[in-house]
Amino acid sequence: MDRRSLLTGGAALLVARSITSESHAQPSQTFPQDSEFMELAINQAKEGDAPFGALIARGDKVLALGRDNTKRSHDPTAHAEMMAIRAFLQGHEPTDFQGTTIYSSCEPCVMCMGAILWCGISRLVYAAPMEKVVTKIGWIEVPSRDVVGKASFAKIDVAGGLLAGNAMRLFE
Repeated sequence: MDRRSLLTGGAALLVARSITSESHAQPSQTFPQDSEFMELAINQAKEGDAPFGALIARGDKVLALGRDNTKRSHDPTAHAEMMAIRAFLQGHEPTDFQGTTIYSSCEPCVMCMGAILWCGISRLVYAAPMEKVVTKIGWIEVPSRDVVGKASFAKIDVAGGLLAGNAMRLFE
């Protein structure tokens, strides 16, 4: 079995741990590019002030990249997801978020999850789950599913755990 097949197959198993319909999150299906895009998000995390990276894509096209920039910019809101959203808006209208997926190296914090919902992004795929990230760094422990569950205006597909080990190694 080649590396791509292994990653795609592993993605299917990990996405099976997706958030269920107990909230407004819709269970997410796996797409062939998910592992590739998550690897790109994790590579962004390697370049960040903290080990967090994100990207926004539609179909098989990357539309924006983001990495944690909180120290360099002296901006505590410059999380990877926020930077990807800001980069996306440099060349797109806010209505263009519809039909996009945001890939994040870690489960988004409550601030970033709120922004993702307000933007109308259609799908979230994250690597490391919050319960693992909080063992390495301070975090407001409000899982994505809880934020989504309180946002009756938003419907979003959410999948977690894709390449989580790769993301967690960045904290070592």
